Amino acid sequence: METIKKYLETMFANLPRTPEVIKAKDELWQMMEDKYNELIAEGRSENEAVGIVISEFGNLDELAETLGLEQAVEESHELMELEPRRQLCMDEVRDFLHAQMARGSMMGIGVLFCITCSIWVILLSDTILEMIGVLLMLIQIALAVGMFVFAANRHAKWSYIYKEPCSIDFATAEYVASEKERYSLGLKGQRTIGILLCATCWLPAALFDSIGLTKLNIMDNIVAVMLLLMVGVGVFFIVNSAIVRASFEKILKINNEKTMGSQFVDAQKVLYENPRLNNLMSVYWPTITCIYLSWSFLTFNWGSSWLIWPIAGIAHSVIKKNLGCTKQA
Repeated sequence: METIKKYLETMFANLPRTPEVIKAKDELWQMMEDKYNELIAEGRSENEAVGIVISEFGNLDELAETLGLEQAVEESHELMELEPRRQLCMDEVRDFLHAQMARGSMMGIGVLFCITCSIWVILLSDTILEMIGVLLMLIQIALAVGMFVFAANRHAKWSYIYKEPCSIDFATAEYVASEKERYSLGLKGQRTIGILLCATCWLPAALFDSIGLTKLNIMDNIVAVMLLLMVGVGVFFIVNSAIVRASFEKILKINNEKTMGSQFVDAQKVLYENPRLNNLMSVYWPTITCIYLSWSFLTFNWGSSWLIWPIAGIAHSVIKKNLGCTKQA
């Protein structure tokens, strides 16, 4: 029955997502299910029953009049002629997701290297190895740039997914949805840990100051290094999780949103009536992260800059409650 279900979803994938089409799909599914059970009761094998059901009910053009879908099928054909879409196969999508996971790691490490490159200068300052510290900093920056360039070159291979109209079948969408769910907890954990590390990077300085260790000259350097490491690792987790999550969402939203094939787009998606506000809220948390880091590094007031997170959380809830609406995809 699973094979029949997937075939049915593929049949209706390009039809408009209207109540009439959804009703017709349910009716056809019931007809297929009844026929399948009838064949099994007659002693036919599962594979044989599936083949007969698909051959009898598998041509939507022939069934359009019976199901009352003549206009919907005609519109579907016109849409495919006006906007032909490149069909992505399962292996192609799987390779894309793996490439994006590797890209997320490389971009995250590159940002980590950029943030922490100065720790060598800090640790080796006022010593005979000071120039080695500068050299190590330049090497780390060069490695970061290399990672950015390498990640960009690998990503360019998949540019057609972002530039050309594409589509995926039901089985591929189901696979991506299950993979997204499998990685969901880990990605949320990475983002949470990343935000916590950035928000609490001032704690070592406060702790050492409370016990009087900051009176030692060397402790200033150690505190600075710990702060940079915590921020660097935190941003790595944020960048990596954001890129991987975006890759899943890109594939799941790749079908035309007005067709039946778009059913794996987030079921409960918060939208805003104002298009500008909708675009702004899509980058709300990355923007808050940038503001927090910029403010903290410019003022070095880590002890109070963390307050931006609860304030931003309250503001986000208020905006979503009063100006947002939940739309069934």
